[in-house]
This record gives sequence, structure tokens and C-alpha cells, in this order.
Amino acid sequence: MSFNSMFSAAEISSSGMSAERMRMEIAANNIANSRSTRAGGKGPFRRQQVVFETAMSGALQGGQEASPQLGGVRIAGVTTDSSPLPKVFNPGHPDADKEGMVTMPNVTLPFEMVDLVSASRAYEANLKALSTFRKMAEQSLSLLQQVR
Repeated sequence: MSFNSMFSAAEISSSGMSAERMRMEIAANNIANSRSTRAGGKGPFRRQQVVFETAMSGALQGGQEASPQLGGVRIAGVTTDSSPLPKVFNPGHPDADKEGMVTMPNVTLPFEMVDLVSASRAYEANLKALSTFRKMAEQSLSLLQQVR
């Protein structure tokens, strides 16, 4: 077992924590803009979502296919939700059309809260895995010191 592969568990957990942190930031941004009818001059804010992809390494070695090594997760990008924007009757709003309808963002607060809780739990699970790995490494080093 190489020295680098010993720490792959820590790297995987770390990549998961980083990805889930980004997911929480995007959900918080969605909540903050849930009533924004003007987003950068482009009309109402549109909900954003984080897209993850698995990080694999060792796909090719010396021109031959090798067994892929797990490398955690990485953020493939942030996409904009293209679902329809709801319209609300509010004739006094500055962005109301002639019929008094205001186009609102496509952010649903309960969905965003579920995303936040889910991302928070996934972050905690990765943190626990990292903590367990650290404890195991410390115990291994302690055993190696006792052998000498």
C-alpha cells in the first residue's frame, strides 16, 4: 500500500465536505433571493442547483486501462433551474405588468430547506468519516511506536 493511498479516505471525505459546503451556499443564496424580482437586470431570480460528479483517477496507465481509483466528488457546475416562474397578483408592485401580475422567482422555500438539511447531514457524515480515519491513523501510529 502506497503512502498516498493511505490518505485517500481523508481526501474523499474532504472533497465531499467541500462539495456539500458549496451546496449549502447555493441553497442559502436561493433563499436570500426568493423574493428578488430583478436579478441583474434579467428579470426574476432563477433557482440554482449544484451538479456533482465523481472524481476518478488512474483511468489509463501506460496506454492500458487500469482499474479506476475512487477520488471523491467534485463540483461539475452550477445550473439554473428552468422551471416556470410563478406569477402573483400584486398591482402595487413596481414590477407588475398591466394586469397587476408580478413574475416571481422559481424558489420554493420548503425545497430549499430540505436541500440545506440534506447537505448539512451529508457534510456531518463526511466529517465523521474523516474523524474516524484520523483516530484510526493515530492508533496505528501509536501501535507502531510500541513495536519499536
